[in-house]
Amino acid sequence: MTAPDPPAPHPAHPHPAHPRPTAPGLIVAAPKSGSGKTVLTLGLMRALTRRGLRVAPAKVGPDYIDPAFHAAACGRASVNLDPWAMRPATLDRLAAELGGGRDGTPSDIVLVEGVMGLFDGAADGTGSTADLAARAGWPVLLTLDVTGQGASAMAVIDGFARYRADISFAGVVLNRVGSARHRALIEGAGARGAAPGVPADSPPILGALMRNEGLALPARHLGLVQASETADLDTFLERAADAVEAGVDLDRLVDAARPAHLAPSSPASMDAAWGAPPGRRIAVARDAAFAFVYPHLLAEWRAVGAEILPFSPLDGQGPDAGADAVYLPGGYPELHGARIAGNAAFLDGLRAAAGRGAAIFGECGGYMVLGERIVDGDGRGHAMAGLLPLVTSFAERRLHLGYRRAAALSPCAPAAAGARLSGHEFHYATTLHEGPGDPLFHLWDAGGADLGTAGLARGTVAGSFLHIVDRA
Repeated sequence: MTAPDPPAPHPAHPHPAHPRPTAPGLIVAAPKSGSGKTVLTLGLMRALTRRGLRVAPAKVGPDYIDPAFHAAACGRASVNLDPWAMRPATLDRLAAELGGGRDGTPSDIVLVEGVMGLFDGAADGTGSTADLAARAGWPVLLTLDVTGQGASAMAVIDGFARYRADISFAGVVLNRVGSARHRALIEGAGARGAAPGVPADSPPILGALMRNEGLALPARHLGLVQASETADLDTFLERAADAVEAGVDLDRLVDAARPAHLAPSSPASMDAAWGAPPGRRIAVARDAAFAFVYPHLLAEWRAVGAEILPFSPLDGQGPDAGADAVYLPGGYPELHGARIAGNAAFLDGLRAAAGRGAAIFGECGGYMVLGERIVDGDGRGHAMAGLLPLVTSFAERRLHLGYRRAAALSPCAPAAAGARLSGHEFHYATTLHEGPGDPLFHLWDAGGADLGTAGLARGTVAGSFLHIVDRA
């Protein structure tokens, strides 16, 4: 089989000349992962919500975990904004909806949590938090872990402020500060202007969070433990908000926010990520084992009249018998193998749906459940639906991580043959057996390297490890 040409990168999309006014926003970013931007973001969201502000939350990049924490912190659904995987029109529409109140309720402020370091993106150098800041015009609030630093922290701040001329900074929050003296040492260095050439308009320090071992969230191999599984989450969020209230000048921070200079596409012209919905009545698995759903995908289906029918395999439920499509998102099925294998209503319901010709699609964890067996981390095998010839294992884990461009090779639920898609892989499963069957996608990584074919399609059942974000 001759490989198709890879999808072209998304073209530049000029900003509209007359943007529609929206709520002001900020992007919380950091020099690197692990700097504390998630805790600061959650503390800000809860603190501002306690003040009566309607916070519109968002997350940069391909992330399913943080948005659920955002929703818990401020009571409103969070949306992903991905400068690499989303088409410009999709990105602009979602950003504009945030400022205008995407759930029908007006927003007072948009708070966006960045990904990785501020300037870190995909292998081709694009898709960073800074790229979103430049496109949307939201100022950056830099979170700086100052552990082991004094005056050197100011050099980091000044370097970040000067690295790109197309982004602006609202200010800086120092994190993991050891003492009041430690904070004074850093701020004193800023006031002195340590060397000629240091810009007078260096981002202001808007506050500091003291070192606090109580402000940490549990983690597992794909990132944080899910919000729904975090014990005493509300207590943690209140603690984070208290720390932010005590250490950050919230009035100055809110005043530094700016509206995005974007405009939404009209609903009539919305070009959905998967094209047409996979059905009119779509059963969607939603629980701790199938939690990785991008909300813009479901919103697009609803916008064109599809009915979403959520069900929980972990609660013994199966897909609605009247559904003409079934979507199994990713998640952690390997942690719940015995419960899934023992749910006859779920597995028999999938087989019945396939028998009546319903479109069935599984992403990552959902793909594994459509297979014959999952071997968990302890080496125990669990029988799955058996709709695709696939056996996967977590007994020997191997990381698969990165952005992907895809060309659909077989007609399936997410796209017709020939469709071009963008997405990502993030899993530790080892494939013990895959096939025979028709390959579903041809893949390329973010640098354009050919990764060959991926996934399987059999009749109306299809799946792969690719998490789809948008059309390419």
